[in-house]
Amino acid sequence: MHKKLFIPGPVDVREDVLLKMATPQIGHRGKAASALQRGISEKMKKVFQTENTIILSTSSGSGLMEAGIRCCTRKRAAVFSVGAFGDRWYKMAKANGVPADKISSVPGQPTTVAMVDEALATGKYDVITVTHNETSAGIMNPCGEIGELLKTKYPEVLYLVDTVSSMGGADIKVDQWGIDVCITSTQKCLGLPAGMAICSVSERAIAAARQVENRGLYFDLVELYDYIQSKDHQYPSTPSLSHMFALDYQLDKMLAEGLEKRFARHIEMAEYVRAWGKKHFALFVEDEKYLSNTLTTMKNTKEISVGDLNKKLAERGFEISNGYGDLKDKTFRISHMADYTLDEVKELLRNIDEILGLE
Repeated sequence: MHKKLFIPGPVDVREDVLLKMATPQIGHRGKAASALQRGISEKMKKVFQTENTIILSTSSGSGLMEAGIRCCTRKRAAVFSVGAFGDRWYKMAKANGVPADKISSVPGQPTTVAMVDEALATGKYDVITVTHNETSAGIMNPCGEIGELLKTKYPEVLYLVDTVSSMGGADIKVDQWGIDVCITSTQKCLGLPAGMAICSVSERAIAAARQVENRGLYFDLVELYDYIQSKDHQYPSTPSLSHMFALDYQLDKMLAEGLEKRFARHIEMAEYVRAWGKKHFALFVEDEKYLSNTLTTMKNTKEISVGDLNKKLAERGFEISNGYGDLKDKTFRISHMADYTLDEVKELLRNIDEILGLE
């Protein structure tokens, strides 16, 4: 039986979008491929709310995260972490020999403007990385406020943001917030299968990257940028055209829905799940100002077996997620992203109520 996936990703993909993956292949060096990739770029600019160059990558989001911190750091990176994916960015820096410090928040607490200000006041850093939406904790960081701090007080510092689990589901204003490298991937709020990452990259990020000698090859942002500019949206390595056919189609659907309506739908689903979570359990993030709009992390106050719950949910065609890493048994998670509707969220929670005997 197919299960509706209310997990941090991958999400369920609508059948018409899946079918676009089966579009017959075309030569990836031809004019048709350029037109496809150019069209995706123009549509993604609307979703990212940016005029910056869009780069597509046949990889997971981690590929472009690694590209960002490796290519853009000339002096030292300040990696702000509110959970597992901020920690991953720090691991990438260390694995690539990039000088970096990790600045972690207390579990369940956000990256604050004050934390960023304190770190940058030292003058040690030319890059910061922030996770906009951390799925292990269910936190959405104040990236707009952090961007304002950088613009007014630290304009020379590059701003790299992971929006892998929020772009397309939350209102992210890349240019207004001053984000230099903004990264996402297909299998979460964009509602596609995993396997493709997307980022926007500013001119000043590329200018900084040109000063870095060892940028790698496959994920060299400068080579990717230059190739796009000189070859009409072509890429130096073979792209996943199947993902691109589906992404092009899905972007048309997203823009037809309207981005404001899409963001509002995500908030509506989030508020319903939060209310349910507060009634029967407790939310892991206590300050509601920082709650994620795309996924809710619950404290497992009833000490239920999420594994047993998922076995029974599977019989009914659903799946949720246990906690991540150190939070595995202490929390569980329900995503509400991509193309799901409030009615589908209600259906899931009704089934959990019945299985657990909740009233």
